[in-house]
Amino acid sequence: MSLCASPDALSGSRNGEASDPRSTSAHPTRISLRKRFTLYIREIWRFPVKSMRGERIPFSDVALTGLASDRRIVCVSYARRSLVTARTNPGLLGLQGKVEEGEITINGEPWQSRSAQELASAAAGEEVVLVDLGTNEQRFDVLPLLVATDGAIAALEMDSRRFRPNIIIGGVAGTLEREWPGSELQLGDVRIRTAQLRRRCVMTTFDPDSLDQDLSILRKIVTQNRGTLALDCSVVQGGALREGDLVTVHTPAHHDSD
Repeated sequence: MSLCASPDALSGSRNGEASDPRSTSAHPTRISLRKRFTLYIREIWRFPVKSMRGERIPFSDVALTGLASDRRIVCVSYARRSLVTARTNPGLLGLQGKVEEGEITINGEPWQSRSAQELASAAAGEEVVLVDLGTNEQRFDVLPLLVATDGAIAALEMDSRRFRPNIIIGGVAGTLEREWPGSELQLGDVRIRTAQLRRRCVMTTFDPDSLDQDLSILRKIVTQNRGTLALDCSVVQGGALREGDLVTVHTPAHHDSD
């Protein structure tokens, strides 16, 4: 089963050219219908340094190994020679990873620099080494893409940044994403396969700005959502991904939701 309304029927576009689904500059009735029925890419996020703050971007190339430069740099404990993440070292969430002029930076410092390593070590509370994993899929907790939906996030009344998704799909009614595991999604030029709902961890309890911890956040996710939100996804076909691209959900026949 395919879930997507015709963009021409809803937007009044000509020659199949769909207008920006977030635009409210013209045809308010048609825009209202579009928001109600059409699924689209609302936000794209990449996290150049694992466990640090990410950056919202208008477009990205997507390969079988995920978004370009996503979670490419990781922190490794100098003493233990093991991966360090914000699950055990939440101070890392206070640092900003970015791609600037093709180079990954941490709070504006080139990631290879001594100052960047000192920033990461101070935030982690132990000496760490910054390592470039390139396209190695070991940099992901589960699968290369984490896809969330605006409806599920709104139902929880939480800041979407707590969930650190790569993609937020707009126009989704309520918790409909819970029926999508096992489906394939077409996002512009990109096709992905949804594996399962993501089980959430303690990282969601830290405020994205202040880093203050609120354990009731995770309790609410457990109570209302069985501890899960957003979808772990693999890439079936890579390509270019842009905010505003239309999304189609292809659910398998006789699909059962959780």
